[in-house]
Amino acid sequence: MADTPRPQPMDDELPPEPLDNPRRLLVWPAPDVTTQQALSDRGYRPVIVHSREEVDAQIAAFPAALFVDPLTGPITRTALQSLRQAAVAAEVPVLVTAGLGQATREAAYGADPAVLLKALAPRDSEQHPSRVLLIEEHEEIALALTATLERRGMQVARAANDTDAVALASRFRPNLVVMDLMQVHRRRAGIVDWLRANGQLNRTPLVVYTAAVDQAELPRLTSGETVLFLAERSTSTEVQSRIVDLLSRIGTN
Repeated sequence: MADTPRPQPMDDELPPEPLDNPRRLLVWPAPDVTTQQALSDRGYRPVIVHSREEVDAQIAAFPAALFVDPLTGPITRTALQSLRQAAVAAEVPVLVTAGLGQATREAAYGADPAVLLKALAPRDSEQHPSRVLLIEEHEEIALALTATLERRGMQVARAANDTDAVALASRFRPNLVVMDLMQVHRRRAGIVDWLRANGQLNRTPLVVYTAAVDQAELPRLTSGETVLFLAERSTSTEVQSRIVDLLSRIGTN
């Protein structure tokens, strides 16, 4: 008796594509034109996801990472937390971009960075605070970020650069890594390589930010005259290149 033909799976259920095809990269929201082209040039096929269910539907195709890059639209804390939980459960690395601005509290037009970071930070248990490894060379920015994170119940350890972060991570075992994009090593081993080598890359979201902050204004952060707020990240050619480089390193599993 001949076998009954089986229905072909929908695209979302397909097994991994051949290696010569672009690798899927889960993205939210839809990338802007420049970022889309940069990802395509590097061999990625961006697949837009909006929900935990849409992430789950892509897992069989072994996506390289979940890339949250809020350039083309706002993101909500609830959706971000849900997508992060789905990706971490499926052992898919998570990379989130952000921008930081500095202004007086009245003039700040973006949210407190801690709102974004708390939604992203896993915890070992309900009884344990999230451990955030912050990599930032400017002490004023580091102190301001640390203060706002600690006010929301997170534990913070700060390293001044990527190299120092590796030594600190082995003792601190972070649940979330937050760093100035310009601190990411492009040629030498750094925190991304440490996370991979220690089996933590797929369960430790990574947030990279660009800071539109005037260094002459940094003392005002320390005095409390100004605050940090979430803003749009830089879209310079150098920043785009660094982000795609970082995604390539993260997605090599």
